[in-house]
Amino acid sequence: MVDPFVAECLSVLSRTPAVLDSLLRDLPDAWTSADEGAGTWSAYVVIGHLNHCERVDWLPRLTIILNEGQKRPFDPFDREAQLRESEQKPLSRLLDEFTELRRDNVARVRALELQPRHLELRGTHPELGTVTARQLLATWTAHDLGHLVQVSRVMAKRYKQETGPWAQYLSVMR
Repeated sequence: MVDPFVAECLSVLSRTPAVLDSLLRDLPDAWTSADEGAGTWSAYVVIGHLNHCERVDWLPRLTIILNEGQKRPFDPFDREAQLRESEQKPLSRLLDEFTELRRDNVARVRALELQPRHLELRGTHPELGTVTARQLLATWTAHDLGHLVQVSRVMAKRYKQETGPWAQYLSVMR
């Protein structure tokens, strides 16, 4: 039986791919390639980032915590790897990859049958220092929600000028 906190996290994490797929699949590129200016990410880049995280961040770090604790620090994370890894792939393929990767990772977390004692195990983040498995799972969940907000905000801002005076009523435009 999975710990209730873990079940809460997984209830969000398991839904994120479907939410993004429903929002983004088959949209014109103008929607999925729009960003907020230099150094910001489009929906396309966010999906690539989420795929990279599924491969090298969340589950590998949880595995280190569970198997090695603080003996082995986490590998540093390249926050821009998706710019190289996703290049030239169609968004539909990135969405399919995200669905597959996430499904596998959620199944792997469920199979661990994490209990409260596991959630208090510690690992070492290269920048943040000591972290717990609970914090990692909470961050993974909040990370998903943050990127859902980001994708929606970037898309909404495409119409900032077109909304005219109504923009002042739309918090997403600020």
